[in-house]
Amino acid sequence: MAETSLHAFKGTIAQERQLKEVIEKHLHQPGGLMPVLQEAQGIYGYLPEEVQTMIAEGLGISLSEVYGVATFYSQFSLTPKGENRVSICLGTACYVKGADKILAAVEEKLGIKSGECTPDGLFSIDSCRCVGACGLAPVMMVNDDVYGKMTPEQVGPILDRYTGKKGGGQS
Repeated sequence: MAETSLHAFKGTIAQERQLKEVIEKHLHQPGGLMPVLQEAQGIYGYLPEEVQTMIAEGLGISLSEVYGVATFYSQFSLTPKGENRVSICLGTACYVKGADKILAAVEEKLGIKSGECTPDGLFSIDSCRCVGACGLAPVMMVNDDVYGKMTPEQVGPILDRYTGKKGGGQS
């Protein structure tokens, strides 16, 4: 496995029990790996190596097969997501209006790169291709809150709203 995480895996007995039930439900189903991975990500929030290993052993397939599918499809994440998920739209409209500068400002403010999670688990950053709000370009989302016509100077104050509390919302 090429990717490593700064975050120690913190699975619970209840989560493991739930995963075993999911594996059993799909064990003899053709193409059962996909629904198992989807449900496993729902249980854990991401697919760390430990979870992939449990899936491989439970389904009687190789870890490399599980890893191959998990890394092929963009819906799966091998790294944990933060309590607050920051997403920067890099679609054409947003990009030409400076989304790359917004992403750089977010990365600088949080001290992590896109695809990573802060060590305290409070924030993670991802980029996406389009959020369907091209008229508001460039767009940043924090959880379900949409911030349009962003400038790099707005990034810090917006992210500060989410520090130390769940959610945050717009004011």
